[in-house]
Amino acid sequence: MKKYLILAVLILSAFGLVAQTGSVRGFVFDKTTGEPVIFANIQIDKTTIGTATDVNGYFVLSKLKAGNYTLKIGTIGYETLEYPIVVEKNKVLSLNIDLEPSITQLSTVEISGKKESERLESRVSVEKITTKDIQQIPSIGGQADLAQYIQVLPGVVFSGDQGGQLYIRGGSAIQNRVLLDGMVVYNPFHSIGLFSVFETEIIKNADVYTGGFNAQYGGVLSSVMDITTKDGNKKRTTGKVAASTFGANLLLEGPLLKNNDKRGYSMSYVLSAKNSYLSKTSTSIYSYMNKELPYDYLDLYGKLTLATDNGTKLNLFALNFTDKVNQYEAIADFGWQNRAFGANFLILPGSSSSLIEGVVAYSDYTMNMSETTTNISQMSNIGGFNVGLSVTNFFGENRLKYGMNMLGNTTKSLFSVNDTIIDYSTELAAYAIFKGVAGRLVYEPSFRASYYASLSSLIPEPRLSLKLNLSDNFRLKAAAGVYSQVFMDTKSDRDIVNLFTGYLTVSPDLNIVSMFNDNKITSYVQKSNHLIFGIEYDLLRNLSFNLEVYYKTMSNMANANKDKLFADDKEHETRPEYLRKEYIIENGNAYGGDVSLKYDNGRLYLWAIYSLGKVTKENEIFTYAPHYDRRHNVNILCNYQFGMDRSFELSLRWNYGSGFPFTPTASMMEYVDWSDGISTDWINQNGTLTTIYGDLNSKRLPDYHRFDISAKKRFDIGKRSILEINLSVTNVYNRNNLFYVNRITSERVDQLPIMPSLGVSCTF
Repeated sequence: MKKYLILAVLILSAFGLVAQTGSVRGFVFDKTTGEPVIFANIQIDKTTIGTATDVNGYFVLSKLKAGNYTLKIGTIGYETLEYPIVVEKNKVLSLNIDLEPSITQLSTVEISGKKESERLESRVSVEKITTKDIQQIPSIGGQADLAQYIQVLPGVVFSGDQGGQLYIRGGSAIQNRVLLDGMVVYNPFHSIGLFSVFETEIIKNADVYTGGFNAQYGGVLSSVMDITTKDGNKKRTTGKVAASTFGANLLLEGPLLKNNDKRGYSMSYVLSAKNSYLSKTSTSIYSYMNKELPYDYLDLYGKLTLATDNGTKLNLFALNFTDKVNQYEAIADFGWQNRAFGANFLILPGSSSSLIEGVVAYSDYTMNMSETTTNISQMSNIGGFNVGLSVTNFFGENRLKYGMNMLGNTTKSLFSVNDTIIDYSTELAAYAIFKGVAGRLVYEPSFRASYYASLSSLIPEPRLSLKLNLSDNFRLKAAAGVYSQVFMDTKSDRDIVNLFTGYLTVSPDLNIVSMFNDNKITSYVQKSNHLIFGIEYDLLRNLSFNLEVYYKTMSNMANANKDKLFADDKEHETRPEYLRKEYIIENGNAYGGDVSLKYDNGRLYLWAIYSLGKVTKENEIFTYAPHYDRRHNVNILCNYQFGMDRSFELSLRWNYGSGFPFTPTASMMEYVDWSDGISTDWINQNGTLTTIYGDLNSKRLPDYHRFDISAKKRFDIGKRSILEINLSVTNVYNRNNLFYVNRITSERVDQLPIMPSLGVSCTF
């Protein structure tokens, strides 16, 4: 009896301690624009208690003893603020804090919000990118762009200047997912490969996961790019106009309804447009190429934000992106269009520190290709909706997030007049993520259950990430997880050059094999397993080192069958399936490591990245390296700001990549049609030149390397207006990087030569 009494006393004491605590929650905003300040460091003075704001500028400090405290809030680019607060027991204190922009560096706050996030979060293989980060690399064509930044990230392989495909840690391009404010966006990169569809100035934050991401993200095997846009200036109308030899940009943002004491809410907007006119300027400015650069695109984006005083907000957004390639290498016309619209919301319940977030959106993507010599046309369309709802609860340094996702799509592909494939897919998923802190260990187990209705398959996806803070400067990290996907593309992983990428849903309705290695295929859901280990080491205050090694297995991978020899009909039904089906199943694995060294003191920014990787795939015929198997990849970046007011800026980038694999040509022969038997006029008949291929991907293209440079000068032309002149040179030493060789004509097709560009922009 005595021991039960003691236990009861201890429980009541614990409840008594909890009852004596309170919480502080709030948002941090830019005082001049009203935009949320992300990664701001929130520290209780003279304690070790702290956190960092998230992508919404939101922070929570819970389980604080009742009493008086001083919050220290600061981040690079803003004046440090000391904010006195009073915490009351059993109450939640809500704050809206404005920070004053500053050009000076942090002095009183020793650790930035990003560093605090690295210590408190267990995230592995993720880069958090802001507009400032993007602007630190050479702005090709005078346009700093997210696509150019992603290409330098550890583990990312870029197909080249004329293609624009990204391959991440051994995964194909179809295995990447891009989210814009929670909305799924298909193929967000232009065909020239240098630009994304997103205007840089509207990006608030982009989280790029190259592996090991948690259960919030599903339906994808390799990577996630989660992009959040600005809400728009809530104080005044601002904008930017820019033009260069590559294209032009326009941005407008401002308040429609300003907040006041009576209204209690505000309404703001963002509008952006950008286009390329390379097809017009290339014949004059870059006439030495002796050809037109056939790339044209037009990107339109709009967003409307309704925000209340307590941080609750509703966003409405829409986009229209188009891309055209006219007479590409005199082979084909190519183009695509992406149209989408949606809404997301953030709700803060009045009596708790919880967050409720949701999104509903529709996206439609169409791609077309017409071959000029054969008149063969191809079309692919994917359209559908995505819905998401999540709740986040905070418990001190711990956090629980749970929610659901739903994705419904229709895919339609036309390969010829008589070959149209239409399929439907629905993914319904529920997930839970717990982030806990136990001393120096940060752990994040998560679980996702994904149900694919088209395949009647329920896939459990457990995931785990860990981070051990051995000291304030040295951290060990690891991640593992199971991932699944039902989408595939229509091209083969053996294709070096193929601008057309169609979307298909893997299902038994496709002309796909039913057996693999003499075993019946019971599920067509594609799967991968990630295993990642790494270290983070802050060598100095401004110098950091990062190392990650990874191993990825891939199973049930659907792929176009390049080895089909027979028609899939009754006459050939005794032939093996893998010789007569349009699509086959493959397994594979990828492994490697990424090393990076980064230095940033505000004026000087240096980043060196080396990636080592190997990818192999196997089917029932052979094992091979896919065309994106680049073993070595190096990126070196430098950005330097100088002058009394830092109005001069110089950016450099050098990229090296070892050669991609390709299948050599063994010989050429004349093929004569003998379908008429002995009546064939084999003497006078003109045969067709046929290629005899060598061993699959047994050779490699020459190494790729390119040096880019850009210089900027900023002029203050008014209290709030800035004129910027940009001079950039792409491929400074005019390296002839091979794109491909035409097997029939033996014509060499190179990637872009040296391309100088002059640009000007005005911000107001």
